[in-house]
Amino acid sequence: MLSTQCLPCCTVILLVLFELALAQYEHLGYPPGYPDPEQEHYIAPQLSPDTPRIQLRLAGDKRKHNEGRVEVFYNNEWGTVCDDDFTIHAAQVVCRELGYLEAISWSPSSKYGKGQGPIWFDNLHCTGKEKTLALCPSNGIGVSDCKHSEDVGVVCSDKRIPGFKFVNTLPNHVENLDIQVEDVRIRAILSSYRKRIPVTEGYVEVKDGGKWKQICNTEWTQLDSRVICGMFGFPGERKYNARVYKMFARRRKPTYWDYAVNCTGNEAHLSSCKLGQASSLKLNGTCAGGLPVVVSCVPGRDFAPTSMTGFRKAFRQERLQRQPLVRLRGGAIVGEGRVEVLKNGEWGTICDDSWSLLSATVVCRELGFGTAIEALSGGRLGQGMGPVHMNEVQCTGFEKSITECVFNKEALGCSHEEDAAVRCNVPSMGFQQSLRLSGGRNPYEGRVEVLVERNGSLVWGTVCSESWGTMEAMVVCRQLGLGFASNAFQETWYWPGEVSADNVVMSGVRCSGTEMSLSHCLHHGAHLSCAKGGGRNAAGVSCSETAPDLVLNPQVVEQTTYMEDRPMFMLQCAHEEDCLSSTANQVPANSYRRLLRFSSQIHNNGQSDFRPKAGRHSWVWHDCHRHYHSMEVFTLYDLFSLNGTKVAEGHKASFCLEDSECDEGIEKRYECANFGDQGITVGCWDTYRHDIDCQWVDITDIKPGDYIFQIVINPNYEVPESDYTNNILKCRCRYDGHRVWMYSCHNGKTSQLFVSDITQHRLEHL
Repeated sequence: MLSTQCLPCCTVILLVLFELALAQYEHLGYPPGYPDPEQEHYIAPQLSPDTPRIQLRLAGDKRKHNEGRVEVFYNNEWGTVCDDDFTIHAAQVVCRELGYLEAISWSPSSKYGKGQGPIWFDNLHCTGKEKTLALCPSNGIGVSDCKHSEDVGVVCSDKRIPGFKFVNTLPNHVENLDIQVEDVRIRAILSSYRKRIPVTEGYVEVKDGGKWKQICNTEWTQLDSRVICGMFGFPGERKYNARVYKMFARRRKPTYWDYAVNCTGNEAHLSSCKLGQASSLKLNGTCAGGLPVVVSCVPGRDFAPTSMTGFRKAFRQERLQRQPLVRLRGGAIVGEGRVEVLKNGEWGTICDDSWSLLSATVVCRELGFGTAIEALSGGRLGQGMGPVHMNEVQCTGFEKSITECVFNKEALGCSHEEDAAVRCNVPSMGFQQSLRLSGGRNPYEGRVEVLVERNGSLVWGTVCSESWGTMEAMVVCRQLGLGFASNAFQETWYWPGEVSADNVVMSGVRCSGTEMSLSHCLHHGAHLSCAKGGGRNAAGVSCSETAPDLVLNPQVVEQTTYMEDRPMFMLQCAHEEDCLSSTANQVPANSYRRLLRFSSQIHNNGQSDFRPKAGRHSWVWHDCHRHYHSMEVFTLYDLFSLNGTKVAEGHKASFCLEDSECDEGIEKRYECANFGDQGITVGCWDTYRHDIDCQWVDITDIKPGDYIFQIVINPNYEVPESDYTNNILKCRCRYDGHRVWMYSCHNGKTSQLFVSDITQHRLEHL
């Protein structure tokens, strides 16, 4: 009897405890006005009753979620569309029916692979304004004389139609459809996550019909979370505190989307997942037995969440792991580049045969990014050097490393024209919002203006141009997503920016070139120092989608090295141009200098021609060698002891840039004779033979022994390149007093093989 009387008391106590439990999370807060009230702009097309009801999807060997083979669902069966008479107008109808703003292009001849089933449409004649593909004039549904080798594909724009609402006209086959929504986001609910950049945890929301909606979690799986995290730039997912979100769901009624999601875990974007069954929502709109979907993602090492007032240090790919087996080279922005793998101490490339989005995604996740946006082929992001290590790579998508995938070790028939590359999803860091180009003739150029906090408010201002150069310009172009720098300017009087932003707000900027944001570079703090001031003397840049990439051929250096004793009277021009060591200034004309001679073959493996920074009007004529200098220092030649001390040096001060030879099918464009244009064409190389002046290092004063030989191209970064890491060539050099030879030559700043050689040499002398 006593226990019965206490029941009301227990109920009251439990309610109080529940309120207290909620109260402990009050400080976390939730977004004001959640969810956002938004107006619907999209009006679903009204079709007459006699219009055939069809559904569309993009399938096949995709590179991105918004492209693929056009497939049509009709009469309970999926089929394809023939490319006969297909036009961009028909592609426009397809893309808009799928919820995309417009069509970008279309492809005939089963570019995305051969489909199966009937060919539902042939000889389509669309105007581009039809509400559905079924309204375009054709031979009639199912009337075709085509084969699946003629299946058509389309590429749609990334952007969705504002207010687009998916309407399913075939409810019995909803699971076969791709997800068609206007947008997707991770919405941070807990205030502690809303203050972090990037957002790594929160509700998964889809925008459908102009309104943000949550997804019921009753059918949600870890594979679905994996896809969401990947498309937002995160390599993996993790557990979260479900109790907190359960409390929020009770306090704030969610607005649920009508459908579930069915992902395999390998999709690059939610749009590539299949639509699940219609959600079982209660009459009051709540999720039957479930809550809104929440994901918590694991960011890559260089994208750890931070407060909005500060960011991590510069991005450097070599910091991703201690001994990386994979790296990206030649990309304009973080998360894109030519894929290179390390094998037996030597970096090599991957042949693009069978290269797919699945394999590209394995690379992206391995490097700490999300899923791949695109799998690029044909050397699109520049050609590599050295061996082709992997061919016909086939991944399941769940491997930890590309080296775990099935591949063909033989790369017969593969050239660097087939080098594979990737573009990866990276987290949104918001860097573009704090930088802009002002006054330029187009979005790719202008005065650099940055947004900083001054006296409690955000103001725009200029950057001091003192010591402003290529590396700083590279960071600006990368931060804005505009590619590579083509020029760095220390005067911008020809680009009148915003008058209110004339004052200098950043000075002393020094960048390594790898930073994701100008704020990551070294620069003065609150105490600015800029003698010239801002305004017309502020820093400026021009950006380009492509850049050259110079690479030395290591084999040529090894094969052409020799030693020569040459009399001083035959070295007068070289002496005049400072190509001998300083001790040559005090020796008689009949004395000899001992020269380490070699040939260098410099390839342009980039995407645009290498041109000298100085214009023709400023080239300097050197009468002794009878040619013009377009760059005062193009290469440096140095000899180091094994402990890193420089013992001899040389440099290529006088030279003419030209195309000595080119790959098959490429014509020479540059020849410096008769005051001709100077440069190196993409796919060509400039060879400096061992028997020309200054193509040497003066070793007269060094003792026999083992040394490290180093060549650096474009050492002052005068000309922007897509990759400076391969501008250095290092060799082991042995000089016994009578002969000299090079071995273990390699490109790049570091090499495991090179380090092991030095270690072995030291062990031999212990």
